Formats: sequence, C-alpha cells, structure tokens
Amino acid sequence: MGKCDACGNEYAHSFEVSMDGRRFVFDCFECAIDKLAPSCESCGVQIIGHGLEQQGSLFCCASCARRAGATALRDNA
Repeated sequence: MGKCDACGNEYAHSFEVSMDGRRFVFDCFECAIDKLAPSCESCGVQIIGHGLEQQGSLFCCASCARRAGATALRDNA
C-alpha cells in the first residue's frame, strides 16, 4: 500500500510516477496532475496536454502565449 504524495491517502492501488529523477506515489490521476502538471504563465491553468513553450515559458494555448508577448507560437489546427 502506498501513501499519496499529494493528499497523504494510503491506498492499495496507488501508482508511481518518475519525473526528473524523482519518484512520486499517487492514489489517483487527479493528485498526480495537481502535484506535477506545470501551470500556464498567462492564466495559471494547469497544463495537462502538450501546451506551448517559448524560451522556457509554458502556456496552455496560443492565445495565452500572445497575451504574454510570445507572438510566434500557434495552436495546431
């Protein structure tokens, strides 16, 4: 039984995620997303999909990127 690194719940069906050389244990995907997903630099939403990146800045969409001055980024059509 593993103890969730996000909420502390001990759960028989927990799972592990390795990221950047670190190991995390979670009881659900919701906790994994809450703990590990990056946030958009413009609106703050957690980026669950691919997102967009320019010069180390992460954005959830091209609209947020443009708002932050990253005008070369485009959403995939």
